[in-house]
Amino acid sequence: MNRIEDLLAAWLPRQRWFAGKAAPIEAVRIERDLPVGGADPGAHGPGMRVLVVRVDQPRSADRYLVVVGLAERGRLRAGLEHCVIGRCRIRGAQRTAYDALHDPELTGRLLEGLARGAECGELRFRTRPGHTVRTGLRSLVITGEQSNTSLVFGEEYVLKAFRRLWPGLNPDLELNGALDGSPYAAPPHGWIEADIEHDGRPVPTTVAMLQGYLRSATDGWVLAATSVRDLYAAPRTGPADAGGDFAAEAERLGAATAAVHRELARALPTDVLSPSCLRALADAMARRLDAATEQVPELAPYAGVLRTAFEDFARSQAPLPVQRVHGDYHLGQVVRTDAGWVLLDFEGEPAVPVAERRRPSSPLRDVAGMLRSFDYAARHQLIGSADEELLAPIARAWAERNREAFCAGYAAGGGTDPDKHLTALRAFEYDKAVYEVLYEAHNRPTWLRVPLDSIAALARP
Repeated sequence: MNRIEDLLAAWLPRQRWFAGKAAPIEAVRIERDLPVGGADPGAHGPGMRVLVVRVDQPRSADRYLVVVGLAERGRLRAGLEHCVIGRCRIRGAQRTAYDALHDPELTGRLLEGLARGAECGELRFRTRPGHTVRTGLRSLVITGEQSNTSLVFGEEYVLKAFRRLWPGLNPDLELNGALDGSPYAAPPHGWIEADIEHDGRPVPTTVAMLQGYLRSATDGWVLAATSVRDLYAAPRTGPADAGGDFAAEAERLGAATAAVHRELARALPTDVLSPSCLRALADAMARRLDAATEQVPELAPYAGVLRTAFEDFARSQAPLPVQRVHGDYHLGQVVRTDAGWVLLDFEGEPAVPVAERRRPSSPLRDVAGMLRSFDYAARHQLIGSADEELLAPIARAWAERNREAFCAGYAAGGGTDPDKHLTALRAFEYDKAVYEVLYEAHNRPTWLRVPLDSIAALARP
């Protein structure tokens, strides 16, 4: 009978949220094994344990959250076969281990813990002052998420389980908390934390966060993609005349983004980059470009133009204000509700350590991320299309119209006017595109032309 560590070593690489798929696993160690309710199967159903799992791989040692259900032999509930981790022996008994986040009979224990403010040893359930949590709601895993796992409880709450763990307060909890009362965010009702060792001491670390469920929400990427499809279905019309014109929504999204940036600047520290810090930021962009060019030769023809843009940014004399920002901003991180746009997932780039994600940055980095997302929304549907030659100019026109609308909304909403800071914006947008080139080359080679075509367009005088 396998050890649970051996089962996890085989199971983890098959999960969408596991970040180390490209490297072999050298060792798996359970650093925290924290029971929730009944730790072992019994009269009240399967056992449930929250594990902090350390995974050693060449050049990395990462921690992951795995919430394990333990069923007695032959008693796994129907419908959970797809999330089985494997059979193992625990404390002398045979158990079937599985991903408990898919089991609504067990996830209710997490909601109950939040409602009571329970403390299960080193696992602590916290509720924000003034908030109460309803129990007795069944959960359903939201499909499509890649770096975390989110559960919807009824139509009341969303519980996000942070899969890859970094010691300390997760920025998603921190920034959403700072935006309490904002119509453009979904403040947390509560969170779950556990201690993780860092520099020889236990550090309280966010492992999950509970927010209100946005009932009327529609994903921003879905709305934009629908607009593009409507336009492609009537290619003789321009973006402004197509039935699904997105520009008005893009402008409102720009204003909402500016409002969130203003609120974050009021709630959290701000600064202005010194010339030496600006130079260091531009040098980091240039290093990422060099690394990407070495791995993706198709980027080489544009390297000179990109490097010049980064150098212009380094020599800029304009002060660059910095503050806390979203950090991983695109159309998939926003939803349109009946009341307007709401920003989600303030976690930042999941592959970047929390200390770096919490570092103040220019709001123009978020603006650049959204501008790149408009290009993606316009161009990705052309991949493999027989009408690509006909539709490519229309795609560029759609992207440009919505980029301009977003920037206009952002400036009108009180944000830094992108048109007056083109040197900085161009550098951030190029830097994001370089990241995209590397990502697509490694994960979706057929999409590589999307960022490359965008870089080519941006590089035109």
